[in-house]
Amino acid sequence: MRAAFPGRTPVKFAILVNEGPFSHQAADTALAFAQAVLESEHALTRVFFYFDGVQNANRLAAPGNGDRNLVRSWSKLAEEHGVDLVVCIAAGLRRGVREANLAPGFRISGMGQLVEAAMLADRLVTFGA
Repeated sequence: MRAAFPGRTPVKFAILVNEGPFSHQAADTALAFAQAVLESEHALTRVFFYFDGVQNANRLAAPGNGDRNLVRSWSKLAEEHGVDLVVCIAAGLRRGVREANLAPGFRISGMGQLVEAAMLADRLVTFGA
């Protein structure tokens, strides 16, 4: 974490990811944004995965050779920085994402975690429609 600029207050961010890792650029952009926040003087309170975004937590995803592996990248982010990665239980169940196939670093919970993240953060940044 870099030192904060004099007179500037660090911002607490929460992220909402609504798109899956293979169908849209949103998940890539969300990951890049999360990494940038963690490399700055700012803080990342939580990443919440909703709608097709829950697929970012599916450890059974098998990208092709040479293709990026966002599931692994999100897990690495959680491991290295202690980021709270929360998967919406209702959206996960509708899309086959359950505790049994959850990637390391993710946890399943309800929408209350999104509401709490928005309340604790200064800014909620949404990626995907």
